[in-house]
Amino acid sequence: MQNLRHYPFSILTILVIWYLSFFTPPQTRLEEITNFDKLVHLCMYGGLSSVLWIEYLIHHSIIKKWNLIILCILFPILMSGCIEILQAYCTDNRSGDWMDFAANSVGVLLATLAGHFIYRPFIQKRFPHPKS
Repeated sequence: MQNLRHYPFSILTILVIWYLSFFTPPQTRLEEITNFDKLVHLCMYGGLSSVLWIEYLIHHSIIKKWNLIILCILFPILMSGCIEILQAYCTDNRSGDWMDFAANSVGVLLATLAGHFIYRPFIQKRFPHPKS
C-alpha cells in the first residue's frame, strides 16, 4: 500500500477510466465518425499505460522487467477486459465489445513501445537515481 503514493496520476487515470466506462455519454456529432470510439479507447488505455510507465520509471532505480509487464501491460489489459464484461452483463446503458477490448490492448501495446524506447531513456537521463 505504501507504494501507491508513487502512483497518484495512475490512480487518477484509473478512476477516470472507470467513471467514463459506466456513465451514459451525451450524444455528439463525433459518433458519426466511423470507429471514433475505438480511437478513444486506444487513447485512454495508451494514456493509462504511459502514466504507469512514467511513474514506475521515476520512482524505481532498478527496473524489474516482470514488475513492468504486470503493472504496465497486464494490469491495464485485464482491467479493460473486466470493464467490457461488466458493461455487457451489469449495465443497461453500455455494451461490452470485443473491438473495444482490442483497441484498449493496442493502446497498451503502443504505450509499451513508447515506454521502452522513449520514456525509459528520457527519464533515465532526466531523473538519474543515485547509485546504490
